[in-house]
Amino acid sequence: MPGYLDPPVFTLEDGEILISTQRSLLDMAAIHRFLTNCYWCEGVTRAQVERQVGASLPFGLYVEGEMRAFCRVITDYTRWAVLSDMLVLDEFQGQGYGKRLLAATQQHPELRDVNRWLLATRDAHGLYAQFGYEELGRPQMWMERKLPKDSRRWT
Repeated sequence: MPGYLDPPVFTLEDGEILISTQRSLLDMAAIHRFLTNCYWCEGVTRAQVERQVGASLPFGLYVEGEMRAFCRVITDYTRWAVLSDMLVLDEFQGQGYGKRLLAATQQHPELRDVNRWLLATRDAHGLYAQFGYEELGRPQMWMERKLPKDSRRWT
């Protein structure tokens, strides 16, 4: 059985763009700076970001060695995958990097057969719909558990 806690590195090259799951390439400072200001994890600490990335399959998009986009997939590699923390650094938005990164998650050989992908978004439904995401078919089946803000270690 492959080591799913540390799967083999997946790499796609398309001209000047490199997309890779190689953790050592990630710019953790840039990821943290971006995420700490996002509505879904405002105030998250650097240690928490490193823990989140360590517990998932991270994808980075690079041009000339510079990380321009990032996302991570939380998965069991068979039935479930959750796309999370999809981001394109501010200065590189609007150049198609997010779409390329999303396509790469679906091309990863260990994720191709996952039959249920989930994500949460407040404002990017149109982007994700282009990749087959749609509203929950039976939302009455789904439940969530959230800790009150005042009991969390970050907001």
